This record gives sequence, C-alpha cells and structure tokens, in this order.
Amino acid sequence: MILFNLWERQNAMKALYSKCVGTICNRHEMTRMELDILLFLANNPQYDTATEIVEVRYLSKSQVSFSIKLLEEKGYLRKEYASDNRKTAHLKICEEAYPIIADGREAQKKFIAIMLQGFTGEDIECMKRYTDHIMKNISEYLEEE
Repeated sequence: MILFNLWERQNAMKALYSKCVGTICNRHEMTRMELDILLFLANNPQYDTATEIVEVRYLSKSQVSFSIKLLEEKGYLRKEYASDNRKTAHLKICEEAYPIIADGREAQKKFIAIMLQGFTGEDIECMKRYTDHIMKNISEYLEEE
C-alpha cells in the first residue's frame, strides 16, 4: 500500500491550474501550450531555447515547435541567433505578449493562493524542500536511463 500517492493527486492540481489559466487562453485566443511557453520564458529567462523548454518542462518537441511557430506568427515571440552559432534559436518575447504574460501571472498567483491557503510560511518552506528533493530524485533517475 502506498500512503502518499502523488501521481493520483496531480490530476487535481492540473485541473485547478487549467481552470485558472483557461480564461486567459480564451481571452487572448491562444492554446494552453502557447500560454505555457510564454509564461515559461517570462518566468525562466535563463532557458530561452525550444530544446530547453522541452527538457525542463518534459514536453513534446513537436508540440513545443508548433506552438512556437504560432507564437511567432502572432507576433508574440521572435527568434534571435548568436553570431557564433546560427543553429540555436534564442526565443525572445515581443512587447505584444506583455499583457498576456501579466494576465497569465495573475492566474498563476490565483492558483498558488488557492493551493496554499491555510499554510504557514514554515509549511511552505518545508513543502518546497521536499518537492525539490523529489524532483532531484526524479531527474537523477531519468538521467541514468
């Protein structure tokens, strides 16, 4: 018997997150993947390539590539290349995407506020340490495979 079944509870967290960001997607006429990519780039500027999005978020390469193409067509993202490396495209957020990102961040704040309601700062710090440890274990295992 497994006492702490994270994978059974992750769907509830995903459903809550989808509900929080769904209105943003509808308002800006975009897919969830497009919004996720914009928010990921805005919240993690150290990761600015499609490959990094795929690796860090464990997403499908084809879905990420397709969504990046749509974001470019809509004028929300552009690709830049370093002068010494014309193969790697660095994704840059265009000014037109800023209102979407602001709305998305508000939705993320709402999601976190709902999830962490009633927790103390100490509780949250413990949870963060435990989650970081779990993610470290997962990453190490997946790298070995």
